[in-house]
Amino acid sequence: MKIAVFSSQPYDRRFFNEKADQHDAHDAVEMRFHTESLSLQSVALAQGCQAICVFVNDVLDAEVLHALAHIGVRAILLRCAGFNNLDTEAARRLDLFVARVPAYSPEAVAEHALALTLTLNRRTHRAYARVREGNFALDGLLGSNLHGKTVGIIGTGKIGLATAKIFNGFGCRLLGFDPFPSPAFEAFGEMVELSELLSESEFVSLHCPLTTDTHHLINTDTLSLMKKGAMLINTSRGALVDTQAVIEALKSRQLGSLAIDVYEQESNLFFEDRSGDIITDDIFQRLMTFPNVLVTGHQGFFTIEAMREIATTTFENLSAYQLGAECSNLVPGTY
Repeated sequence: MKIAVFSSQPYDRRFFNEKADQHDAHDAVEMRFHTESLSLQSVALAQGCQAICVFVNDVLDAEVLHALAHIGVRAILLRCAGFNNLDTEAARRLDLFVARVPAYSPEAVAEHALALTLTLNRRTHRAYARVREGNFALDGLLGSNLHGKTVGIIGTGKIGLATAKIFNGFGCRLLGFDPFPSPAFEAFGEMVELSELLSESEFVSLHCPLTTDTHHLINTDTLSLMKKGAMLINTSRGALVDTQAVIEALKSRQLGSLAIDVYEQESNLFFEDRSGDIITDDIFQRLMTFPNVLVTGHQGFFTIEAMREIATTTFENLSAYQLGAECSNLVPGTY
């Protein structure tokens, strides 16, 4: 069994090779790592492989899927939870095996959401830079207590629940919104309508999948409902947020601050060293001019524990394909 791994980084090789050595399916595995992302132009790199392994920004549209099937690829292993980059109908028509990693260390993303919140709220990133230069002045570093504040959690799945547990521990009041609410959230807060959550929360954290219904969930209209001066945190999917609308809300001071680990056009930026490049994304560059905006490059998932879980589940999915066994992680709509 040969597997082409797209968008691979040194850390992918470390954890996947570690797991490959332990793989006990009937067929030996040969992993071919490629730094290139999957697109119609790079499909040929999967020539001779029966399976591919891809990440969040790889292209899996109908054209790419047909090209993969044409060269003999029968299995697609997503090393992520989201599958908004996949044409599920085309995958089903082509009878492709497509499995994902539906949950990997929800605490990893939840803790990163907290890290972003605390960093931006207490200006620790700015304080760090000042102290390195011998500047110990406190002007401009005034923050606020999290204790007693209202935190809105949009999306109460595993990551949303893990985030709620953390903020609950800080003594926050928790409000949740989800079209498919989790009863477990009631142990930490109250489920409300989206408009109520936005109008009452000082901090709003996004933890929902990207679908046609959630695309630009945060837009001009929903931003106008938010409590003036609130902080928005997004560690979920970039396109949940209309970036241009957020920029206008920051300029008008309607939105107090923004912390994001994802960005709707991140596929052209993230996971690569672009420090020597000219970044031509004017919207992203405009975001970076705000002192009350904090951006990290999609690292919320990036912990040792999460990487091991991703590799483990990916190989469990591979074993199910190789052995013709039932797989609980098949992408909905592909079978």
